[in-house]
Amino acid sequence: MDRRRRQFLLRLAAVAVVAAPLAPSTAARAQPAAARPEIEVSAAWTRAASQGATGAGYMVLRNRGTTADRIVSASSPVARTVELHTHVHEGGVMRMRPVPAIDLPAGQEVRLAPGGLHLMLIGLTRPLREGERVPVTLTLEHGGSLTVELEVMSARSRGPAPSSAPMGHGHGGGASHAH
Repeated sequence: MDRRRRQFLLRLAAVAVVAAPLAPSTAARAQPAAARPEIEVSAAWTRAASQGATGAGYMVLRNRGTTADRIVSASSPVARTVELHTHVHEGGVMRMRPVPAIDLPAGQEVRLAPGGLHLMLIGLTRPLREGERVPVTLTLEHGGSLTVELEVMSARSRGPAPSSAPMGHGHGGGASHAH
């Protein structure tokens, strides 16, 4: 082997060693789409509130997939920050507490409702008016993000009437899902 060819092969090997960690792993590329969670949202709502106040977001989430996922954060253009919360009993008193995530077990339904798990919309950047819809983006641990539109109901509302029809999974009826 002549000297030039040997130097070329050594340089090529050095580039391969440096570039290998930067290449996407085959394990990540090989994951079938069917293994990703399919999250469906229905009955997404909030109550009317004034600018600067704190609101809450409620909904029903159904994981129709075979893989569990978790909501790890949320955001909305109508709030300074959005936190994941629950209610706990402490000394006979109900108190709200932040939670690090909301589990979405495979094949199960999770309700975000008054008195239980919910989203806190802290520092509303504008009033939430009855009849409008406001977007909230949920960040999932494994399934990307999910944008939900909360229907703004009256300040005294207890939520929408029960319905078995989901608001959608990326079909424009209240939720869209990106991977």
